[in-house]
Amino acid sequence: MENEENLPEFGIKRENEERRDGGCGIVFDPKTQKYAVGYRSEGGLLGLFAGGVDDDEDIQKGVEREVVEESGLHNFLYIEKIGAGFAHYYNSLRKVNRVTKSTCFLFVLKDTNLIEVKHEEHEKFSLAWATAEEIFVNWESRNKEHNLDHWLYFFKKSIKRAKELGYDTTSAS
Repeated sequence: MENEENLPEFGIKRENEERRDGGCGIVFDPKTQKYAVGYRSEGGLLGLFAGGVDDDEDIQKGVEREVVEESGLHNFLYIEKIGAGFAHYYNSLRKVNRVTKSTCFLFVLKDTNLIEVKHEEHEKFSLAWATAEEIFVNWESRNKEHNLDHWLYFFKKSIKRAKELGYDTTSAS
């Protein structure tokens, strides 16, 4: 188990934060050299596939469950834990201040075949594909409140690792 005292912390602490631990998945397709994201038509945010994980649920299995349910992507060639940290943010989908111990995994796809998505009522986004550069531009323009600091951190680490593994051969970051 990770020592929580040594984990990086992101975002701005807010009043009345609700704690919900979970994680996110950075999903990469080596064939197209693009990353899978959830496109929110209201506001245009490109989001990671993420969610809460129950206390008795294995963190990797829980994040993989969220990725599959939210994206429909399911056939993974490679999965690796990228890191963990504490994130303070405003959850715009649930309209609540949150603090979470968030664990990020890199998912490299074997193929882009889809199964039916299982969105919850508040999840109003669709699967989209973007380059790393497009994602960075999207997030940096929407990060004035520092709600995306942890995504930026995990995404940079994921790109670096995907490049080291030889999967991502085109991203500059």
